[in-house]
Amino acid sequence: MAALGWLTPRRRSATARSVLAGEASAEAARKSSQEAQEAQEAAPAQEIADREPEFPVLGDDKAAAFFDLDNTVMQGAALFHFGRGLYKRKFFETRDLARFAWQQAWFRLAGVEDPEHMQEARDSALSIVKGHRVAELETIGEEIYDEYMADRIWPGTRALAQAHLDAGQKVWLVTAAPVEIAQVIARRLGLTGALGTVAESVGGVYTGKLVGEPLHGPAKAEAVRALASAEGLDLSRCAAYSDSHNDIPMLSLVGHPYAINPDAKLRRHAREKDWRLRDYRTGRKAAKVGIPAAAGVGAVAGGTAAAIALSRRRR
Repeated sequence: MAALGWLTPRRRSATARSVLAGEASAEAARKSSQEAQEAQEAAPAQEIADREPEFPVLGDDKAAAFFDLDNTVMQGAALFHFGRGLYKRKFFETRDLARFAWQQAWFRLAGVEDPEHMQEARDSALSIVKGHRVAELETIGEEIYDEYMADRIWPGTRALAQAHLDAGQKVWLVTAAPVEIAQVIARRLGLTGALGTVAESVGGVYTGKLVGEPLHGPAKAEAVRALASAEGLDLSRCAAYSDSHNDIPMLSLVGHPYAINPDAKLRRHAREKDWRLRDYRTGRKAAKVGIPAAAGVGAVAGGTAAAIALSRRRR
């Protein structure tokens, strides 16, 4: 949870802070994944499912997949769900819950990130967790995942991630959410690990400050670049998946970019660049070549609630 410290970007040199945030996130991700990898090596190998032979390439250890979290892997924003769980545990007041609820409702309906909403969430998170122990928030994160997040995973995107795992590739979440929460979600989904926003802690206690800046936009690209370098990956053989135009820097790094549940700007950019698309919110099949057929499973079921909400909003 060294990531709930999200002071929002001020007008400053973004490049240096983005690099710092990216490198810190990559270091945290590699450290947390080592134990999981050791456990997986001790387990029996999974039977590899049928898939399109071209991509992902079976046994390509120079390739990996990077998945954005909010609205790509999971419906809504992880931070807002986390806020609900903290409220239940009396970390903050009713008025704060109302703000979290409004932000989440807006995010679910609009499907895009509003900078003011995200800034409020970061500032709230900073004040809420300052002085709390990292271990405490990690334990609570496990509980909150079961309560609010587990049933919000898009089955289609989960199938895409599984295709990479079945091909023997590593799969990483890349998100502006707190790194500890991101690691909980990655672990529960059986993924390799997670890159997330890293908040400063001293003696296992949050200080209320960030390491660098939130892992958002260019910082995500820097995190992926740093992790790829450390892991010896060839980015031209890697894939990245996101719903947001803010992640175009990350998507542009890899040889296989995918727009998943894209916002209008990303959809337009993806079409211009001939990137692959898939939308699970309404059951539409916007895919081009190369997405495993299994990814379509559950698209309608996974997006029913959002589709109904959107249709009502248009009336």
